[in-house]
Amino acid sequence: MNFNHIPQRGLVLLGCGKMGSAMLAGWLKGGLPAASVYVIEPHPSDWLRETGVHLNADLPEAPAVVLIAVKPQMMGEALPVLAAMGGGSTLFVTVAAGTTLTAYARVLGDETPIVRAMPNTPAAIGRGITAIIGNAAAGPADLDLAESLLLAVGQVARLDDEAQMDAVTAVSGSGPAYVFHLIEALAKAGEAEGLPADLAMRLAKATVGGAGQLAEDATDTPEQLRINVTSPGGTTAAALEVLMDAQTGFGHLLAQAVKAAADRGRELGK
Repeated sequence: MNFNHIPQRGLVLLGCGKMGSAMLAGWLKGGLPAASVYVIEPHPSDWLRETGVHLNADLPEAPAVVLIAVKPQMMGEALPVLAAMGGGSTLFVTVAAGTTLTAYARVLGDETPIVRAMPNTPAAIGRGITAIIGNAAAGPADLDLAESLLLAVGQVARLDDEAQMDAVTAVSGSGPAYVFHLIEALAKAGEAEGLPADLAMRLAKATVGGAGQLAEDATDTPEQLRINVTSPGGTTAAALEVLMDAQTGFGHLLAQAVKAAADRGRELGK
């Protein structure tokens, strides 16, 4: 990870809950000096207290980066605290959902480089994927710096337009919840067929986790992987006949779910 520009001016982390802690752990592991990090967190964990970062201390006047990781409902209170850092060379990166680049610019100024990011919860184990988009003031170097910070918790994808962020939120931001529900449902279905609850859950977790890893690692598409394990007239084919029904199947239902999430994201962003 390239943190060359940060140690001299410092990095401010506003909010250090689950996502903020995951990122901070990744940065420290990647070589960012703890003395370069300033954390604002009203309810610090014991782990955070032991990291050696500046905790709830006076902030540098012009840090290299301010990373905003507070909950959306706290944004109105948190952002004005940082307003004095706007309008200059400080890069603002936000992982808070629902707040647009325009909304940040109203507080921080149009000339402030701002990168909006949407990570997901597997970031907690370094397996997340984060989509990013910058405002007009964020140049290539700003996007590179934002990406280097977010790579600490997984993959990074760059968007062409901020309007894509609602779809990203609906697919990868909310997506882990869909997968967790799939595990729940698969385990319950196993129980209904006579498996003990603990065994059904173990099978469901391992199957979804293993299949996901295989899909990421394989050169074949997910479609081809599905075909590879589906023998004509076999058990998998029988199940897929139900799951792939055009009107009632999984694909149709998931499309409706993703649309509902994206529509809600657009409503919240207004």
